[in-house]
Parts: sequence; C-alpha cells; structure tokens
Amino acid sequence: MGTWSLYILRNERNALYTGISNDLPRRLAEHRAGGCRGARFTRGCTTLDLVYTCKLGDRSLALKVELRVKKLHKRRKEALVAATPNRQQLLDLLDLGVTGALLSESNF
Repeated sequence: MGTWSLYILRNERNALYTGISNDLPRRLAEHRAGGCRGARFTRGCTTLDLVYTCKLGDRSLALKVELRVKKLHKRRKEALVAATPNRQQLLDLLDLGVTGALLSESNF
C-alpha cells in the first residue's frame, strides 16, 4: 500500500468533497466513473476537480485529518484550499501538529 493522502474535490455546484486514499489516481477515477465504488456525494456530479491534496503518511493520521477537515465550515475549507498548506502546516492548522498555525482566525 502507498502513502495515504487527503484530497478535496470541487463539483459543478461549487460544493467541496473531502476524502482520503492510498491510491489517489484510482480513487479519482472511481469518483469520476460515478458507479458504486464512488462516494454517494460524487455519483451525480458532472464535473469533479481536484483542488487540494496532501500526502500524510499512515492511515491513522489520514483518518484523523479527514475527520477534522470534514468538520470545518465551507468558508474554512475554502481558506484551506486557497492556502494550499503543506503537510506540517495542515497538521498545525488542525491542531494535530506541534507548532503554530498557518491561517489566522480572521481567515475563517
């Protein structure tokens, strides 16, 4: 198995979908195919654009990050996508890292 990554997709309605995978090209193909292997959210979408990705490492950390990102309000997710944080910055932003934060509270 490969390194686990967090990814965020944007659909034609400008909605954001957050997921994790250890094989991102395969997972994106599943989402875009719209079949039973894609998430329910993405099945009816006509366009899905990858707007953010971050390699995280193991599955346990990826699940923690995914849960925290999914709990963010759309405005905060948009700020995250715009900032394109690297791994350490993302972990810091979500209070899963050791030092400082990437985005100030005013960006949220």
